Amino acid sequence: MKWDWSAVGDFMPHFWDGLLVTLQALVLGSLISFALGLVWALLMRAPTRWVRWPVGVVTEFIRNTPLLVQLFFLFYVLPEWNITFSALTTGVVAIGLHYSTYTMQVYRAGIEAVPPGQWEAATALNLPLRHTWTAVILPQAIRRVVPALGNYVISMLKDTPMLMTITVLDMLGEARLFAQQNFQFTEPLTVIGVAFILISYPASLLMRALERRLVR
Repeated sequence: MKWDWSAVGDFMPHFWDGLLVTLQALVLGSLISFALGLVWALLMRAPTRWVRWPVGVVTEFIRNTPLLVQLFFLFYVLPEWNITFSALTTGVVAIGLHYSTYTMQVYRAGIEAVPPGQWEAATALNLPLRHTWTAVILPQAIRRVVPALGNYVISMLKDTPMLMTITVLDMLGEARLFAQQNFQFTEPLTVIGVAFILISYPASLLMRALERRLVR
Protein backbone atom coordinates (compact mmCIF):
# COMPACT_ATOMS: atom_id res chain seq x y z
CA MET A 1 0.00 0.00 0.00
CA LYS A 2 1.45 3.35 -1.07
CA TRP A 3 0.56 6.55 0.74
CA ASP A 4 -0.37 9.32 -1.68
CA TRP A 5 0.21 12.77 -0.20
CA SER A 6 -1.33 14.43 -3.25
CA ALA A 7 -4.62 12.69 -2.41
CA VAL A 8 -4.45 14.19 1.08
CA GLY A 9 -3.95 17.64 -0.42
CA ASP A 10 -6.86 17.14 -2.80
CA PHE A 11 -9.09 15.96 0.03
CA MET A 12 -8.33 18.75 2.51
CA PRO A 13 -10.80 21.33 1.05
CA HIS A 14 -13.53 18.71 1.37
CA PHE A 15 -12.34 17.90 4.89
CA TRP A 16 -12.73 21.50 6.05
CA ASP A 17 -16.24 21.62 4.62
CA GLY A 18 -17.11 18.40 6.43
CA LEU A 19 -15.51 19.60 9.65
CA LEU A 20 -17.67 22.73 9.61
CA VAL A 21 -20.82 20.66 9.17
CA THR A 22 -19.73 18.27 11.93
CA LEU A 23 -19.10 21.12 14.36
CA GLN A 24 -22.43 22.74 13.48
CA ALA A 25 -24.26 19.49 14.19
CA LEU A 26 -22.30 18.98 17.40
CA VAL A 27 -22.81 22.47 18.83
CA LEU A 28 -26.49 22.78 17.93
CA GLY A 29 -27.25 19.21 18.95
CA SER A 30 -25.50 19.78 22.28
CA LEU A 31 -27.50 22.92 22.96
CA ILE A 32 -30.76 21.10 22.24
CA SER A 33 -29.80 18.15 24.43
CA PHE A 34 -28.76 20.37 27.33
CA ALA A 35 -31.87 22.55 27.22
CA LEU A 36 -34.36 19.76 26.57
CA GLY A 37 -32.70 17.45 29.07
CA LEU A 38 -33.21 20.05 31.78
CA VAL A 39 -36.86 20.42 30.78
CA TRP A 40 -37.33 16.62 30.97
CA ALA A 41 -35.67 16.53 34.41
CA LEU A 42 -37.89 19.29 35.79
CA LEU A 43 -41.04 17.71 34.37
CA MET A 44 -40.11 14.41 35.99
CA ARG A 45 -40.26 16.21 39.34
CA ALA A 46 -43.77 17.50 38.71
CA PRO A 47 -46.16 16.84 41.60
CA THR A 48 -48.69 15.05 39.39
CA ARG A 49 -48.14 11.69 37.78
CA TRP A 50 -50.15 12.82 34.73
CA VAL A 51 -47.07 14.85 33.82
CA ARG A 52 -44.38 12.45 35.04
CA TRP A 53 -45.86 9.35 33.41
CA PRO A 54 -46.02 10.62 29.77
CA VAL A 55 -42.57 12.21 30.08
CA GLY A 56 -41.17 8.95 31.45
CA VAL A 57 -42.70 6.92 28.62
CA VAL A 58 -41.43 9.28 25.91
CA THR A 59 -37.91 9.56 27.27
CA GLU A 60 -37.59 5.81 27.85
CA PHE A 61 -38.76 5.14 24.31
CA ILE A 62 -36.26 7.59 22.84
CA ARG A 63 -33.39 6.35 24.99
CA ASN A 64 -34.05 2.70 24.19
CA THR A 65 -34.34 3.01 20.41
CA PRO A 66 -31.26 3.43 18.20
CA LEU A 67 -30.28 6.90 17.06
CA LEU A 68 -30.09 5.58 13.50
CA VAL A 69 -33.75 4.52 13.59
CA GLN A 70 -34.71 7.97 14.87
CA LEU A 71 -32.71 9.63 12.09
CA PHE A 72 -34.49 7.55 9.45
CA PHE A 73 -37.89 8.21 11.01
CA LEU A 74 -37.41 11.98 11.08
CA PHE A 75 -35.91 12.12 7.60
CA TYR A 76 -38.06 9.64 5.70
CA VAL A 77 -41.34 9.31 7.63
CA LEU A 78 -42.11 12.90 8.69
CA PRO A 79 -42.22 14.14 5.06
CA GLU A 80 -45.14 11.75 4.51
CA TRP A 81 -46.98 13.88 7.08
CA ASN A 82 -45.91 17.06 5.27
CA ILE A 83 -43.28 17.85 7.91
CA THR A 84 -40.01 18.47 6.11
CA PHE A 85 -36.64 19.74 7.31
CA SER A 86 -33.24 19.93 5.69
CA ALA A 87 -30.95 16.95 6.21
CA LEU A 88 -28.69 18.87 8.58
CA THR A 89 -31.62 20.21 10.61
CA THR A 90 -33.03 16.70 10.87
CA GLY A 91 -29.68 15.39 12.07
CA VAL A 92 -29.30 18.16 14.65
CA VAL A 93 -32.81 17.58 16.01
CA ALA A 94 -32.32 13.81 16.14
CA ILE A 95 -29.00 14.02 17.99
CA GLY A 96 -30.28 16.67 20.38
CA LEU A 97 -33.50 14.77 21.10
CA HIS A 98 -31.75 11.44 21.55
CA TYR A 99 -29.09 12.73 23.92
CA SER A 100 -31.54 14.89 25.86
CA THR A 101 -32.84 11.67 27.43
CA TYR A 102 -29.34 10.99 28.75
CA THR A 103 -28.65 14.53 29.94
CA MET A 104 -32.01 14.35 31.73
CA GLN A 105 -30.60 11.61 33.95
CA VAL A 106 -27.47 13.68 34.56
CA TYR A 107 -29.54 16.69 35.63
CA ARG A 108 -31.73 14.52 37.83
CA ALA A 109 -28.69 13.11 39.61
CA GLY A 110 -27.31 16.62 40.08
CA ILE A 111 -30.58 17.91 41.53
CA GLU A 112 -30.89 14.95 43.89
CA ALA A 113 -27.30 15.54 45.04
CA VAL A 114 -28.13 19.03 46.35
CA PRO A 115 -28.22 18.72 50.18
CA PRO A 116 -31.73 18.75 51.68
CA GLY A 117 -30.64 21.63 53.88
CA GLN A 118 -30.58 23.87 50.82
CA TRP A 119 -34.26 23.20 50.20
CA GLU A 120 -35.01 23.78 53.86
CA ALA A 121 -33.08 27.06 53.89
CA ALA A 122 -35.00 28.30 50.84
CA THR A 123 -38.26 27.39 52.53
CA ALA A 124 -37.20 29.12 55.75
CA LEU A 125 -36.39 32.27 53.78
CA ASN A 126 -39.82 32.04 52.15
CA LEU A 127 -38.31 32.15 48.67
CA PRO A 128 -40.75 31.70 45.78
CA LEU A 129 -40.43 28.32 44.09
CA ARG A 130 -39.02 29.90 40.93
CA HIS A 131 -36.28 31.67 42.88
CA THR A 132 -35.55 28.51 44.83
CA TRP A 133 -34.83 26.71 41.58
CA THR A 134 -32.98 29.48 39.74
CA ALA A 135 -30.97 30.93 42.62
CA VAL A 136 -30.37 27.96 44.92
CA ILE A 137 -30.92 24.52 43.41
CA LEU A 138 -29.97 24.72 39.73
CA PRO A 139 -26.67 26.61 40.18
CA GLN A 140 -25.47 23.92 42.58
CA ALA A 141 -26.84 21.04 40.50
CA ILE A 142 -25.42 22.24 37.19
CA ARG A 143 -21.99 22.80 38.75
CA ARG A 144 -21.96 19.14 39.72
CA VAL A 145 -23.01 17.79 36.33
CA VAL A 146 -20.85 19.84 33.95
CA PRO A 147 -18.18 17.09 33.55
CA ALA A 148 -20.82 14.45 32.80
CA LEU A 149 -22.46 16.72 30.23
CA GLY A 150 -19.07 17.22 28.63
CA ASN A 151 -18.67 13.47 28.27
CA TYR A 152 -21.93 13.33 26.35
CA VAL A 153 -20.67 16.05 24.02
CA ILE A 154 -17.78 13.74 23.14
CA SER A 155 -20.24 10.90 22.59
CA MET A 156 -22.29 13.13 20.29
CA LEU A 157 -19.15 13.96 18.31
CA LYS A 158 -18.52 10.27 17.73
CA ASP A 159 -22.13 9.78 16.62
CA THR A 160 -22.13 12.59 14.04
CA PRO A 161 -20.93 10.22 11.27
CA MET A 162 -24.41 8.66 11.41
CA LEU A 163 -25.70 11.81 9.75
CA MET A 164 -24.07 10.57 6.56
CA THR A 165 -26.91 8.05 6.30
CA ILE A 166 -29.39 10.88 5.67
CA THR A 167 -27.15 12.61 3.07
CA VAL A 168 -25.43 15.07 5.43
CA LEU A 169 -21.87 15.61 4.23
CA ASP A 170 -20.07 15.70 7.56
CA MET A 171 -16.40 14.73 7.79
CA LEU A 172 -17.05 11.05 7.11
CA GLY A 173 -19.58 11.86 4.40
CA GLU A 174 -17.04 14.04 2.59
CA ALA A 175 -14.39 11.33 2.96
CA ARG A 176 -16.69 8.66 1.58
CA LEU A 177 -17.74 10.81 -1.36
CA PHE A 178 -14.13 11.73 -2.18
CA ALA A 179 -13.03 8.10 -1.91
CA GLN A 180 -15.76 6.87 -4.24
CA GLN A 181 -15.06 9.56 -6.81
CA ASN A 182 -11.28 9.11 -6.78
CA PHE A 183 -10.95 5.43 -5.78
CA GLN A 184 -8.66 6.42 -2.93
CA PHE A 185 -9.95 5.30 0.46
CA THR A 186 -6.89 5.09 2.68
CA GLU A 187 -5.91 8.75 2.74
CA PRO A 188 -9.29 10.44 3.39
CA LEU A 189 -10.43 7.87 5.95
CA THR A 190 -7.10 8.11 7.78
CA VAL A 191 -7.40 11.91 7.89
CA ILE A 192 -10.90 11.57 9.36
CA GLY A 193 -9.75 9.09 11.99
CA VAL A 194 -6.90 11.35 13.05
CA ALA A 195 -9.24 14.36 13.14
CA PHE A 196 -11.65 12.59 15.51
CA ILE A 197 -8.76 11.66 17.80
CA LEU A 198 -7.38 15.21 17.77
CA ILE A 199 -10.78 16.58 18.75
CA SER A 200 -12.09 13.97 21.19
CA TYR A 201 -8.95 13.08 23.16
CA PRO A 202 -8.02 16.66 24.20
CA ALA A 203 -11.70 17.23 24.99
CA SER A 204 -11.73 14.19 27.29
CA LEU A 205 -8.61 15.47 29.07
CA LEU A 206 -10.30 18.85 29.50
CA MET A 207 -13.35 17.18 31.03
CA ARG A 208 -11.19 15.28 33.51
CA ALA A 209 -9.41 18.46 34.53
CA LEU A 210 -12.71 20.28 34.86
CA GLU A 211 -14.14 17.48 36.99
CA ARG A 212 -11.16 17.60 39.36
CA ARG A 213 -11.53 21.36 39.66
CA LEU A 214 -15.27 21.31 40.35
CA VAL A 215 -15.16 18.59 42.99
CA ARG A 216 -12.71 20.51 45.17
